[in-house]
This record gives sequence, C-alpha cells and structure tokens, in this order.
Amino acid sequence: MQSCEISSDSTDDPLSSALHRHRQPRIVVIGAGLAGLAATKTLLENGFTNVTVLEASGRIGGRVQSIQHGKTTLELGATWIHGANGNPIYHLAEDNGLLEHTTEEERSVGRISLYAKNGVAHYQTNNGKRIPKDLVEEFSDLYNEVYELTQEFFQNGKPVGAESQNSVGIFTRDVVRKKIMLDPYDSESIKKLKLSMLQQYLKVESCESSSPSMDEVSLSEFGEWTEIPGAHHVIPAGFIKVVEILAQDIPSHVLHLSKPVHRIHWNCSSHDTEEIVDQADHNQDQRPSPSPVCVECEDGECLLADHVIVTASLGVLKKAHETLFSPGLPLDKAQAIQKLGISTTDKIFLEFAEPFWSPECNSIQFVWEDEAQLDSQAYPEELWYRKICSFDVLYPPERYGHMLSGWICGEEALRMERCDDETVAEICTELLRQFTGNQNIPKPRRILRSSWGSNPYIRGSYSFTRVGSSGRDVEKLAEPLPYIKNTKAPPLQVLFAGEATHRKYYSTTHGALLSGQREANRLIELYQYSFRAETTKPNI
Repeated sequence: MQSCEISSDSTDDPLSSALHRHRQPRIVVIGAGLAGLAATKTLLENGFTNVTVLEASGRIGGRVQSIQHGKTTLELGATWIHGANGNPIYHLAEDNGLLEHTTEEERSVGRISLYAKNGVAHYQTNNGKRIPKDLVEEFSDLYNEVYELTQEFFQNGKPVGAESQNSVGIFTRDVVRKKIMLDPYDSESIKKLKLSMLQQYLKVESCESSSPSMDEVSLSEFGEWTEIPGAHHVIPAGFIKVVEILAQDIPSHVLHLSKPVHRIHWNCSSHDTEEIVDQADHNQDQRPSPSPVCVECEDGECLLADHVIVTASLGVLKKAHETLFSPGLPLDKAQAIQKLGISTTDKIFLEFAEPFWSPECNSIQFVWEDEAQLDSQAYPEELWYRKICSFDVLYPPERYGHMLSGWICGEEALRMERCDDETVAEICTELLRQFTGNQNIPKPRRILRSSWGSNPYIRGSYSFTRVGSSGRDVEKLAEPLPYIKNTKAPPLQVLFAGEATHRKYYSTTHGALLSGQREANRLIELYQYSFRAETTKPNI
C-alpha cells in the first residue's frame, strides 16, 4: 500500500524539517468518519506523510450520511450543529458558506428536542384527541423544572438518593409523578393525561440520548455533558459537506474504502511481525522492518505501523474488542467499554403528496393514555411501534416538500430495522390515523429510514453514560496503549478517537472531530519532543 508522499510548504517548521530528515513514522487511521478524517488532516498539515486511512464501508462520513432526495438533502445521521460559540464544526461550516441558506426554522436557541423549530407541537392521544396547548405548556414547565434538577447532581456535587438507583429515568418519573399527584387543582383525568405525557417526554429524551430508556442513563453523570453556547444549525446542503471539506486535501491514495480490519497486533517484536506477515501471505520481497504494530485487514493484507488511531464506534468496540486487539485490551479499558452505553436512534422519513397537518403544526407527538402508570418502556417485539415518540414536520416546505421525520430508539429501533419498508410505512400510517383521528390520511408516497443498529461497521447511533459508568470510563477509553507506565515499549502504539472518547462532548459531531485532532496532536507532540531531545543531546 502506498504511503502519502506529499510536498509541504511548511519545511521551515521545526517538526516538518525534522520529519523530512528522519524516517517518517508509519501511521494507520482506522475509520473515515469525522474523527478519522480530522486526525488525518491534522497529521498531514503538520508534515507527517506516511499516513494510511482504512475505512470498512464503501463511503466516508461514518455516522454522517446525507441522502439526496430530489432537490433537497435528508440526514439519516447527524443533523444539527450543536451550538456555535467555539464549535469547530460551526466555524468550518460558516467559513465555507454552508450556512448561507439556513432558514430561521433551521436555527434553534436553547435546549433543542430532536427537530425543534418554529410552530406548535401537536400532542395527540391514541384516542385521536389533541391535548390542549395550555395543558401541554403547563406539563412542559413541570418536566423542564425536574430536568434542571437532574443536572445538579454532577454540576453541584449533589448526592444521589438510593431510591433513584442513580437513574435519570427513575428519578424523573418519581419526582414528576409525585408533583402531579400532589396538585390539588387537577382532576383525576388531567392527572392521568399528564402522567401519560411524562412517558412520551421520556421517550423523546431517550431518542435524544440514544439510550434504550432513560432508566439506563446515569443520574450522577448526566450533567457532565457540556452544551456549547449559541444557536443550533442545520446545514441545508447536507452535513456531508463538512465531511467533504475535511477530506478534500487528503490525497486519494491515502484513503482506502471497503477495507475492514480483522485484527490489530500491537506491542509486536520483530519475530511477531515476521510471523504475522507470513501467516497473512503478504507478498513482500524483503523482510519487514521492525514495527510495534501490525494492522491485519480482512482481505489478508497486513500494514506495518508505528502508530494506529482507532476511531471505531463504541458499538463496534463492544462487539469486537476481544478479537480486534492482540494482545487483548487491558482489563480496565475493556471494563470501560463494557460500562459505557450506546444504543440506536433511528429516523423514519415519510413523504406525502399533500400535507394533512395544519400550517402551524411542527410535530405530531404520540401520547398513549394507557401508559400513564408504565414503569418500563421496553415493549414486546410485536409492539415495537409504541417506541415511536413523534413525527416532526421538516421545514421549510419549499425545500423539503411535505415530509415528516419519525423517531424511534432502543431495541424497538432494531426491530423496526428488521421490517421491510412496506410494513413500516403501513404501521406509521395507521399510527398517524389513530392519533390524529383522521382516517383519510393516505399512505406516504415514499419512505426512507436509517439502520444504524444493524450496520455492522457502526452498531449504534452515539454514546451515553450508562448507570454504573462515569467520565473516568470515557477517559480510560481514550487513553493510548501501552499505558505510559510501561516505559520500555514504544509509546503511543494504539490511540483511540471518536465521540465516545470525549468526556464533555460525547455523542456530538464536534466531540468526534476534536477527539481526532487530540490524538493527532499526541503524535505531533511525541515527535516534537523526540526531535528536540535529539538536537539537545550533549556532546561526550
């Protein structure tokens, strides 16, 4: 496989000059999502020329997947730039003119909820009735008040009571239920309606957190996730444009698509390397030079490296880490992978010839009145559709036509993925008829949906801090191998990037990008230090 031999205008830079004088370190980046591309771009810009990117799928972008639909773009993956002030994704988009056509409906200030925008959310019950707007606002104020309480445990060091089992869902359900039941002014029917709305809000929160249920999200850690100030933005031309900007200066021969990795051998001796290469039947006239890392691809090719940056998702690491690394990962890193959470949040796009919703309606929220006392949001397999929390109206219609975007998460999302398009379209149509009370709603003329859970190279949407995990597990996942205390081994053989490795910004695109830059900077600092130490050796 060719290395990246590119000319550099920065040879006056001490690091670039040193890299030109010495053997270039061989670096393999696994994954061409935002983290992998950001790492590669940073390395190339700093004079590293022997860089190879291996992407298992046939496209770049990872969990960014923009699909062209007529004259518009639909996002199967990342949709929002979360916050503007200091967000590298925002500045990349702004500097390259990607936000010039973003409408007011595609900007949101404050805590967004899925596809939030202008207009009014219609909360509809399974009996076909719309919940009055003032009642929705009253409940929303109560829910948001309790949501703020969930942030205090981490932010203020508030102790977590045993009755909550350190669960955001259990705590929220318990506190909100008590407040509803103690309200002396509400009738029993209003109380029941508010309890049903609580279940719907928790489903929305689960989709936003990409957790199977908010019961699984850690209460003591929930407030550590950090929101970047400023408005949230949609990129009309597609989030994939950010990916393309990151990739545009990466030479094509550096990037290898449809190249899944079978195993990463690290801490290799010269004998180990020769043995691995021989077993892989790697056609090489000369014996391999000593390398601490050997990346074995599924097609049998072996790449020798000094460093490998692994940007595989947490879902892939959960499924494959025991066989992906040889030797296996240290116990504490394997435990961090096990403890941290990742689940699936999927979108279901439905296109209609004409809107059946009113002009001011921005979403249809599904409230099941028979779930008022439900303590678990895990459903039998045949009732997977009950986890669909809402359908949002895509704005503006001049761009998107008459399009709804549904949301589903957890195991129920995986069951949806196993159904065919026709089945999902029929079920969604029946739900819309049932909840709006309009039996004349036609079947959509087109359906498009994501399938992040069953994608073997992704296995989930994004990470969350599960009950029993903490930010320390995120840091442990991000820690390079071998650990620094092992001073005899070559340093920084295996580095880890991706949204799940960013303690403050996990689950976000900017977290992914920053993590890739972070790992590239580790290598930049390593070689700056090495070359500086070499040039300052005393003459003996």
